[in-house]
Amino acid sequence: MSPAERIETLRREIQSHDYQYFIIANPVISDYDYDMLLAELQELETKNPDLITVDSPTQRVGESISSTFPIVEHRIPMLSISNTYSESEIKDFDHRIRGLVGEQREYSYVVELKIDGVAISLQYENGLLVQGATRGDGDQGDNITSNLRTIRSIPLSIKETSPLFSNFEVRGEVYLPHRGFQQLNAVRAKEEQQQFANPRNATAGSLKHHNPRVVSQRPLRVFIYGLHFEDETNVLREHPILDGQYQRLHWLTKRGFPTNTESRRFETISEVTKFCSDWENHRSVLPYDIDGMVIKIDSISLQQELGTTLKSPRWAIAKKFAAQRVTTKLKDIRFQVGRTGVVTPVAELEPILLAGSTISRATLHNEDEVRRKDLRLGDTVFIEKGGDVIPKVISVDMSKRNKESTPFIMPKTCPICHYPLFRSENEVAIRCENAACSAQMLARVTHFTQRKAMDIEGFGPAVTEQIIECGLIQDVGDIFELTRDQLCHLDRMGQKSTDKLLQSITTSKQQPLERLLFSLGIPHVGERAAQLVAVQCETIDAIISISEEELVKIPEIGPKIAESIVFFFQNSRNLEIIQKLRVAGLNMQQIKTNSDTVHKVFLDRTFVITGTLINYTRNNISEMIIAAGGRVVKSVSQKTDFLVAGTDPGSKLQKANSLGIKVLSEQDFENLFETEE
Repeated sequence: MSPAERIETLRREIQSHDYQYFIIANPVISDYDYDMLLAELQELETKNPDLITVDSPTQRVGESISSTFPIVEHRIPMLSISNTYSESEIKDFDHRIRGLVGEQREYSYVVELKIDGVAISLQYENGLLVQGATRGDGDQGDNITSNLRTIRSIPLSIKETSPLFSNFEVRGEVYLPHRGFQQLNAVRAKEEQQQFANPRNATAGSLKHHNPRVVSQRPLRVFIYGLHFEDETNVLREHPILDGQYQRLHWLTKRGFPTNTESRRFETISEVTKFCSDWENHRSVLPYDIDGMVIKIDSISLQQELGTTLKSPRWAIAKKFAAQRVTTKLKDIRFQVGRTGVVTPVAELEPILLAGSTISRATLHNEDEVRRKDLRLGDTVFIEKGGDVIPKVISVDMSKRNKESTPFIMPKTCPICHYPLFRSENEVAIRCENAACSAQMLARVTHFTQRKAMDIEGFGPAVTEQIIECGLIQDVGDIFELTRDQLCHLDRMGQKSTDKLLQSITTSKQQPLERLLFSLGIPHVGERAAQLVAVQCETIDAIISISEEELVKIPEIGPKIAESIVFFFQNSRNLEIIQKLRVAGLNMQQIKTNSDTVHKVFLDRTFVITGTLINYTRNNISEMIIAAGGRVVKSVSQKTDFLVAGTDPGSKLQKANSLGIKVLSEQDFENLFETEE
């Protein structure tokens, strides 16, 4: 067998196993055997690169994509479907359809499960997958082709003899099954990463990740429910059997697309409502989340005849499910203190089974929510899961309220450190502004030492917890007073690890002022705001003394950020931490633009950076621009002087070109430093 023949055989075999595993859930070989087939194919293609094709199983995972996804326009708008929550409104929908088509005309419905995931569109040309996009605003979406190609249940190509079927678009919903979601969060917990709140959020976050290799490791699945041919007129004329949504689902299934097997076709609206009701009562048996049912006119030609409104198709409606609700007792209201000092009330409940899990706690969000619902200790409360995932208290059963109960009063001081709480006029959140609060310490230290802040390697969660539990530090300023003797006594901290951590602490003292400012964890002050303020003020003392009025004059700094910075440095305990850092020898000045570093071509020029860079990180290149006298902003506008573009630059490049802004490659950027202008 020639290499070309073996490659084609392997591709067909792997595609067949993908279908067995991902579509019909009946694998016929072990994971090891599958991996061996894929490895053999990769080896053959490496030796014969001219035989690699875009639809080969080895091409599912590509390189990292740009931080800004290119925008694509949908050929047919991805409209939202009108929602209803009652059986009577479903019947009203049927009456409207009957009024539009006439009493004598027959029609039927297809009812599908409404998957709680992320809507996507896939374009196929000549049978090959050429583009995958999110729904976006319905007219335009993000091009996430590289990420969608990693989902192995999505065919990269189909074999179709009829040219009428070669160019088409399919639409579907990407989702995470319950088991896959649990496995993903278990891995993230093991790696000490923040866990996803629910499967839908995890799906959305995965699809917008900028590294397809990461996406490929997440157990994403997809159900395809829509099919649009490029030449619909001739398809319907020559293949009248495809004038039906139900038949199109069969067409998709036969060509390897994953469709939901629970879809049904009905002749009467009473059958439709019963089917919807049955699923609302039994949805917990499914291995994935649904939040309703989608009811569609089956006939494609009738769908076209009925048309759409500006927002929704007239031929479809979604029956949304009411969230499952139970009652239980409100035993107590306790408080959690976050990294930025936000104090969040949390309901302590009598444990109750709800939507497959036992609920004993639920967030109450903020003081206003507690007051609005008039929650009191001992109340019988209604709880449900938001999006069937996050438990929340809905209301109080007033008929069961104890007449002697009293309104709940939020504390005036932090429940942990007893420092006075503060609430800005512009926020609903109540904050503990004490940077030394022990409840905030672990998160603050983690934030302070992270790579984007002071970049102190070795300050992992286990080490941080021990240091805090042993009382070795009271705030981040004490980090720089840690000694070898103190650290060596911690678990798993030998001499080598201790020396490495101490060296990293020493090295971090030279971080620029913008990193220090960001590391302090001031509410609303992210990396960008810290950079802008540091560049403008140049020293920590200038930042401490600056007024809100002066801060809001800095481009991109709004009133909320300005107020937060001023309030933070009015706190005497925070100033004590700054003094500790000063005594420890930390850099308290921003990189200055002086005669040795300023280049005339950079001075007062505005730069935007986009795409994937090869020789620089974005922080590196930003610091070079600032040191040379330039400014770095996020968005392209008429005030932009240069766009530094890496690979996959996205929409910023398009906008720069339309505005006539000069675009620089990395080499062009380096050449600017040689310019004598």
